[in-house]
Amino acid sequence: QAPGVITVDKNAAYPAAIETLKDDETIDKKTELRQSKYLNNMIEQDHRNIKRIVKPMMGFRTFNSARRTLRGIEAMNMIRKGQLQGIVAGSSVSQARFIEAIFGIVA
Repeated sequence: QAPGVITVDKNAAYPAAIETLKDDETIDKKTELRQSKYLNNMIEQDHRNIKRIVKPMMGFRTFNSARRTLRGIEAMNMIRKGQLQGIVAGSSVSQARFIEAIFGIVA
């Protein structure tokens, strides 16, 4: 089912991209673009943390290093939010035990 509303951040490239998708009939002409700075958009809220971590690094030299780094950041965010079985959201003890188990760390 096609989305009725697409919520994105305030990036200036989005309106032109959405219009192109509408012209190409990739999305419905009635699809509404809602630009809102992180309002009710969980994906953008997740990416805000990634942007905050990556910005001081001043980008990546290769696609491979970017992919590995972003996968690690996403994995740590999933652990922190309790999105894995056996980990309670907000429980630093269960998070630490999980990290110890996957890396074979003896505490």
